[in-house]
Amino acid sequence: MFLSLWEFFYGHFFRFWMKWVLRQMTGKCELQRIFDTYGGAQRTYRIENSLTYSKSKVLQNATRVAESDLDRCIVDIMKEKKICPEKDSSFQICMRTCLLQITGYRQLYHDVENVRKKPYDSANAQHEKLLLKLWSLLMPTKKLKARISKQWADIGFQGDDPKTDFRGMGILGLINLVYFSENYTSEAHQILSRSNHPKLGYSYAIVGINLTEMAYSLLKSEALKLHLYNFVPGVPTMEHFHQFYCYLVYEFDKFWLEEEPESIMYFNLYREKFHERIKGLLMDCNAVLTLKT
Repeated sequence: MFLSLWEFFYGHFFRFWMKWVLRQMTGKCELQRIFDTYGGAQRTYRIENSLTYSKSKVLQNATRVAESDLDRCIVDIMKEKKICPEKDSSFQICMRTCLLQITGYRQLYHDVENVRKKPYDSANAQHEKLLLKLWSLLMPTKKLKARISKQWADIGFQGDDPKTDFRGMGILGLINLVYFSENYTSEAHQILSRSNHPKLGYSYAIVGINLTEMAYSLLKSEALKLHLYNFVPGVPTMEHFHQFYCYLVYEFDKFWLEEEPESIMYFNLYREKFHERIKGLLMDCNAVLTLKT
């Protein structure tokens, strides 16, 4: 209750007067002070909070502006905050970079969500082609005898028809699996081989889809903001989401082998432990989680 009261009074009273006092002392608005003080993800994150909690509709709407309206939006912000472009020539450049990251993150979530919502469709030739591509990437020397086959278990699917395993994450799970296998083929083969360990083995494809859900949930909860704001100087895209997924796959395999679980029956426990570790890393304002082989 105390925390709620503090947030209310801070948001409605203290913050306004604190900003007013600092403006009188420095001659600069909060946005300018952030640009002067912070860099990287901290800068963008603080700018986003300042815009979001502003009482000005011009500033609030800036976090949702279309890229085509970005320059006009920045001019409106400068008018609203009485910022003279001749006195602060870097403001427009810094604000443009921040807004590209802020609005880009929102768009990335919508893009990922739209792909996730598409179920795997065996009647869709592109979906089928992608599934068969996954097999050829992971098992280049072994021919798939039939589309519905027990062979799918060799790369970690549960049943004879992999389409049933994509229900939770839709076609996004398959796209992630193919991306990792295509861009990190050697690593994918090594991890697949380790996943067949007699004691520490796990279902490669199923775990891969599970990690897609992890990457998606981190994006949705906005836990990926600091990482993407540090990693991408402009608009984050699906490519950056796939790259983060690859990091999860590679790191989870190392984590699983280091932990040496008694059996696959403890998967959910170790999965949650790994999830918490990643969330902890993502809280670092300097976080950049990329696959390093």
